[in-house]
Amino acid sequence: MRSVAGLAALCALLLFARTGHADPQWNAGIVTGVCGRGADGHLWQDTCWFNGVTADVLFGRNRDADFALGPYVDFSTAGFDDIRPGGGLSALVPWHPIFPLVLSVGGYGRHSDAGWEPGVASQLFVGSRSYNFHSSYGITAGLVVDYQHGLGDTRENLIVIGLRIDGLAVALPFIAGYSLIRGAPEDD
Repeated sequence: MRSVAGLAALCALLLFARTGHADPQWNAGIVTGVCGRGADGHLWQDTCWFNGVTADVLFGRNRDADFALGPYVDFSTAGFDDIRPGGGLSALVPWHPIFPLVLSVGGYGRHSDAGWEPGVASQLFVGSRSYNFHSSYGITAGLVVDYQHGLGDTRENLIVIGLRIDGLAVALPFIAGYSLIRGAPEDD
């Protein structure tokens, strides 16, 4: 009797359950801010300007209150003295519907006058990262705090305090300028 009831419950669940739907949401943008660099175990010996481009895809989210997980890639420079391609994993924590936290961990390679060296990175993002119900692109803007630690001979530390600005906000003035120069399309 117990197995018949279990089978009936399973059939009811399969017949009436709704399909889950969580589309990936992607974003691309720039990060700019101030950074402190230190070598040989020092955290902050000099201050410079940090710039980078970053993109990510978050999976598992179908509303603002959902957690999400996905990969990120970035390409940055500290003081225009080096290049830092990197990537890793990002996790969105919806502690607030308008301003979620995104925690990222990963690795990077740093190329400077000393050559290539590996490193580990962590980042905390707090800002606008709402779920877009009409597109797979989610607009993002907010505060970034980043820590990078070099595993090579220089054992460089880098602390970044900056802003993440959505790529669409950067591109729109150029798109508008192109449209103004080109003019309105002719009606046929």
